[in-house]
Amino acid sequence: MKLSEIYNMDIYSDGGQYLGEVRDAIVDLEHGEVSRLLMEEWKNADKDEVRKILQQKSVLFKNIKNIGDVVLVSVIGTPQGKPVSNLQEESDLSRR
Repeated sequence: MKLSEIYNMDIYSDGGQYLGEVRDAIVDLEHGEVSRLLMEEWKNADKDEVRKILQQKSVLFKNIKNIGDVVLVSVIGTPQGKPVSNLQEESDLSRR
């Protein structure tokens, strides 16, 4: 499957909760793989907005269980039911 084919797909948790829609992706060029799917574009975002997007509006690609008509994500819940992100990765990405 091409990355472009999953843009605008709905993202659901494995518990059936709607999380958002694929708006952008982070590609690890060193490893040649997608590392995150973003539910909000970050092209014109400042550093604080990028941090918020990474924490609240993204899912790690390794947590994706299946991609079909929708993207199905295994979610480790927080009290708000939002995906828990890898804080070290977020910190590394926000410095770029």
